[in-house]
Amino acid sequence: MNSQPLLSYINKIVTLTEEEETYFTSKLVYRKYLKGQYILQQGDVSNKICFIVSGCVKMFYVDDLGQEHILMFGVENWWTSDLGSFVSQAPSDFNVQCIEDTELIQVSHNNIEDTYSKIPKLERCFRIITEKAYVASQKRIVRNFSMSAKERYLVFNESYPEIEQRIPQYMVASYLGITKEFLSKIKSQIATEK
Repeated sequence: MNSQPLLSYINKIVTLTEEEETYFTSKLVYRKYLKGQYILQQGDVSNKICFIVSGCVKMFYVDDLGQEHILMFGVENWWTSDLGSFVSQAPSDFNVQCIEDTELIQVSHNNIEDTYSKIPKLERCFRIITEKAYVASQKRIVRNFSMSAKERYLVFNESYPEIEQRIPQYMVASYLGITKEFLSKIKSQIATEK
């Protein structure tokens, strides 16, 4: 397993000794998933957090009418999981599914807790990662309440240009909370403004 992408990511936040890196990597599992495979399904307990080495995933829930609502995407050097389910060890409200063939480095709930007690600076590292994710989530909620669909699309496109090229437009529309037809109209309008 090549854990270097994850170690490089972590070492930008906290510096691990060689001994700490060796201990931490002994707790990791490397997994490959195919496009369309689920990493987590609604109703299952999220017992691992996943660092994306390569590929693209979506986190979503399905409402009572069978409608899919995408909460987030994840690409290389991002984390994916239902953090609420992972922390509480309660059933997940969300699905995590691969949009592309995806390679992950996973850490189980038990192993992360064990690692925190052995390497306290990793607990600090994951606190910082969680705080950033929380802030991003709050900003997205505010955007959904305060911006038009067009403005939300422009923010998404500007913030994550590499993601939009990799996913079908109906998924972008779901993430923005609009129909794919309305997204198409927005994109046409933007194109004529240029």
